[in-house]
Amino acid sequence: MRIRRRHHKKEAAELNITAFMNLMVILVPFLLVTAVFSRMTVIELNLPAKDAQSQQQEKVKLELELVVRQRSFDVQDRRLGVIKRFERSEAATDWNAFSELLVEIKSRFPEEQNITLLLEPNIEYETLVQVMDRVRSADVVNITSLDTVELFPNISIGDAVALPAGKGAR
Repeated sequence: MRIRRRHHKKEAAELNITAFMNLMVILVPFLLVTAVFSRMTVIELNLPAKDAQSQQQEKVKLELELVVRQRSFDVQDRRLGVIKRFERSEAATDWNAFSELLVEIKSRFPEEQNITLLLEPNIEYETLVQVMDRVRSADVVNITSLDTVELFPNISIGDAVALPAGKGAR
């Protein structure tokens, strides 16, 4: 007896790659984000010559700071300390004397463009804007005209160091 084999037409098996694609969608961005990109950083150092040390000592560099406190403005050099303190209140500030001092400092250091404003935590925004306006430029009265002089246009802002309780912090 002869056995007949039945030939069934088999359909082509369809590959289900959905799970693989989901894995790739998550894995590729993760690998790109976590990849370490190496970058070469070069720092140029210009060492002074032996005779340049004496020239460097003669040249004085100003690092001007203005500490804005609740009751005063302290104009100071970072290395030398306080140049002048202006007492102030919410109602009155002597802006003319403040501007005159900045004009005098600018006349001594005409190439200096930088100033750092150091603010106590509770200084009002309006006070900050007024100080920034006064530090950038000042009006100087000549014999027949009123000239606007550029003072310190490059302004940096930071936090002031709190005064100890015995040194005028009220």
